Amino acid sequence: MGNPMRAKSVRWPKAPEDQREAWPLETALRVRDAIGPRYRIAAVVALGCGLRQGGFGLSPEDVDFARGALRIRRQVQLLHGRLYFALPKGGKTRVVDMPPSVASELAAYFLEYPAVEVELPWGGPEADREGKKFPLVLTTTYGNALRANIFNVEVWKPVLAAAGVIPMRDKGERWKASRKDGFHVLRHTYASVILDAGESVATLARWLGHSSPTITLDYYAHFMPEAGGKGRGAIDALLNRTAPAIADG
Repeated sequence: MGNPMRAKSVRWPKAPEDQREAWPLETALRVRDAIGPRYRIAAVVALGCGLRQGGFGLSPEDVDFARGALRIRRQVQLLHGRLYFALPKGGKTRVVDMPPSVASELAAYFLEYPAVEVELPWGGPEADREGKKFPLVLTTTYGNALRANIFNVEVWKPVLAAAGVIPMRDKGERWKASRKDGFHVLRHTYASVILDAGESVATLARWLGHSSPTITLDYYAHFMPEAGGKGRGAIDALLNRTAPAIADG
């Protein structure tokens, strides 16, 4: 007889290392405030809306101030040294809730740093790809789209050092930063705050762009320390109300 656990219908649990790590909110805010004014908004939309670095493809036309929402419709990708526009991860666009605090910072940022129209190939870095133009919220001082690898070295890691998250590097040395302190940690911190506030996993999955709430649970269930507490309380209330009185003697 074959091993029933090898059946395709059996889903093995995720390994513990698949769980994502978040920063304490105080650390996230300290890092956000250490970023210079030009790139601070990158941390704001990551921490406030859960965006990946794909948020580098955000355009003012994607910001719906009336509805309090961001439309995630493209990302900036880097392959073989060339930038290009692509659909968001998973190939699907989505709408993300935008809290008033994020909307306020975006509105102020638009006044200080007007969007710059950038043209890149769509769907891949090949030269024969059709080029598309979009006004981008985030650009370099030269008006180019941001390269994640350069941003991480020239902006993100120096900010981590300034905020005391990683040690300052010696001249000529490489930054000593672990993967858990990459820019993506702001997205994980966003998820931890949302779940701790009691928002549903299904809603968080939609905002994060996960294809299923199951993925969200696999990554972030450990951010729900009170999960089950309401259920236990409800059962206790039910049993205490319906349990027969025990006669003395």
